Amino acid sequence: MAAPSPGPREALASSPEAGQREPVSSSSRHRGLLRRLWDKQTRLGLFEIGPRHELHGVTRMMQAGLWAATQVSIDHPPTGLPTQEDFSEVLTQVHEGFELGTLAGPAFARLRRSLGLAEEDYQAALGPGGPYLQFISTSKSKASFFLSHDQRFFLKTQRRREVRVLLAHLPRYVQHLQRHPHSLLARLLGVHSLRVAQGKKKYFIIMQSVFYPAVRISERYDIKGCEVSRWVEPAPEGSPLILVLKDLNFQGKTMNLGSQRSWLLRQMELDTAFLRELHVLDYSLLMAFQRLCDDEQAQGSSIIFHIARSPQITEEPDTQNCRLLPDGPNALHVLDGPEHRHFLGLVDLATVYGLRKRLEHLWKTLRYPGRTFSTVSPARYARRLCQWVEAHTE
Repeated sequence: MAAPSPGPREALASSPEAGQREPVSSSSRHRGLLRRLWDKQTRLGLFEIGPRHELHGVTRMMQAGLWAATQVSIDHPPTGLPTQEDFSEVLTQVHEGFELGTLAGPAFARLRRSLGLAEEDYQAALGPGGPYLQFISTSKSKASFFLSHDQRFFLKTQRRREVRVLLAHLPRYVQHLQRHPHSLLARLLGVHSLRVAQGKKKYFIIMQSVFYPAVRISERYDIKGCEVSRWVEPAPEGSPLILVLKDLNFQGKTMNLGSQRSWLLRQMELDTAFLRELHVLDYSLLMAFQRLCDDEQAQGSSIIFHIARSPQITEEPDTQNCRLLPDGPNALHVLDGPEHRHFLGLVDLATVYGLRKRLEHLWKTLRYPGRTFSTVSPARYARRLCQWVEAHTE
């Protein structure tokens, strides 16, 4: 297979089966064992996309396509300094019955590497090794949501215009993560297109799941800092259904973060200021809670200080707002308080305040007088969400 080159190109994809004899890392094998042990507990409320599921065929194509796409970055990892072509490359791989496109592949391969994510582990989680899980969202969007079999990675379908926004902002997004390595922004790991036969292209993104590892998580929330359409009917007591609740469900509650509160408030300011500069709104703060066991509360020594800084960045740690990270998986999205572990991340970063949203703002102003809703200017949206976090933390 030829080495990656700038601009659109087409290649005949390699087969996942051809790589099954290749060794995987010990961490990947260890996660596979844990997945089997935790299977029943962690999959409650999720739907395994097995052979009888209506999306089985599509997700199998996604798995085969992503295996081959990741193999390209394994065989030809990006070298040297990042270039503009890294962000504009489009690779289309032709498979039997479908095509999978990889957008800005070298840029995302660099980003995954900067996060310490091995390409072989990424390939094993998203490839044909196990069925995807379907997550039924309480979101009003028509997007489809999937999790990798180990629940480490989250896949979401996107509209074409949303993909354009994400790719246009990608260089600045990468720069923001370099400047603020402990940012709350969800880590976007890939953008792809899928065309089945001669049908229309469908787009999807891959990111690290904020809610990982999911074991013992008791509550999940999607917060926008407003009230219109921000209530979800909770699942009946004892139900295994996993629901993501919203702002009004959190009324009367607070997060006890202890000494970590000041860090969170500052990071919310930094991240929402960045999104405001991009004219982005309608993003969400995802939150989940897990009660710490007595031995976990006592493990004050089991933390590390980690600064994932780019060589080109010269800011001091204080300006980067770095913090003590838990010594465990998904540390960038985990914040430990005195009694609870909190999973936090900012997601849905592809809505800009253009003409459509300005008109929607005018309509909602008339439709919901005196009430707060999501479609407001980026400056107001950022300020309001920061105020919500300040009011609901202690």
